[in-house]
Amino acid sequence: MRDLKIPEQRHPEKAHRPDNAQPKKPKWIRVKAPTGEGYNATKKIMRENKLVTVCEEAGCPNAGECWSQGHATMMIMGDICTRGCTFCNIATGRPDDLDVFEPGRVADAVQKLGLNHVVITSVDRDDLADGGAEHFAQTIRAVRHRSPKTTIEILTPDFLKCAPSVLETVVEAKPDVFNHNLETVPGLYPEVRPGARYFHSLRLLQRVKELDPTIFTKSGIMVGLGEDRQSVLQVMDDARAADVDFLTIGQYLQPTPKHHGVDRFVTPEEFASYEKAAYGKGFLMVSATPLTRSSYHAGDDFAKLRDARMKKLGQA
Repeated sequence: MRDLKIPEQRHPEKAHRPDNAQPKKPKWIRVKAPTGEGYNATKKIMRENKLVTVCEEAGCPNAGECWSQGHATMMIMGDICTRGCTFCNIATGRPDDLDVFEPGRVADAVQKLGLNHVVITSVDRDDLADGGAEHFAQTIRAVRHRSPKTTIEILTPDFLKCAPSVLETVVEAKPDVFNHNLETVPGLYPEVRPGARYFHSLRLLQRVKELDPTIFTKSGIMVGLGEDRQSVLQVMDDARAADVDFLTIGQYLQPTPKHHGVDRFVTPEEFASYEKAAYGKGFLMVSATPLTRSSYHAGDDFAKLRDARMKKLGQA
């Protein structure tokens, strides 16, 4: 029986990789340990509903802040991923069968937490014919039924090994925001995201807009993996060409010595420069800070995103 708390069993594909030194984090990266009544209340609801969160599985540095406000990013379809990306701390291997009751439990947790905005993500499920598209759709519908005023943001896999039609299943469920992360610049895909394809991910985002132009699209990358400024600016151009509305850029943090090494810590000033450049390229919303993550401040950012669209349409 695997113990996913043990790194060697959590990441068997990385066990024989050489260690990468983990440099000391600069002062602008450090965060407080998660504590407090709100944090514990959120954790209790997650446990009672037997839900997995990407906040815990991926070791997000913002978990304490977000959970204290009742915001947790729920990860559906289990806690074992079929991919082995070198940056990611989610366990890899053969996942369990889908839990048909999970969409209802997610909806129950959203209602108990009283969320105005929820982010739902998942592991990659290359073992499923539809990559989990129908499970995403069922979860969206369940949340809509229980909490009709809650806006829903999904962060999906790339559905690389599926028929193109599976994307329609997810889009027809009408999430408010469709997020799929590019994660890094194309030149680093072979070593950082070997199971994915950069232009497939771009096309996925573009097709969402083609299928339903009213859905906001969102994507994000990490920096500090070895990219240069020009390659980041190129990703911005590519994402805008795919009509992506919202771009997030955050610092890569190395989960263990077996994961991809941190090339450098990007300064807050560089992040501010990336934000300015991205707005100049036409994104409706940009979040570029060292601690930015896909779902960090997602509710507040969604309100700003909606306002930005109204302003652009002259309806503000």
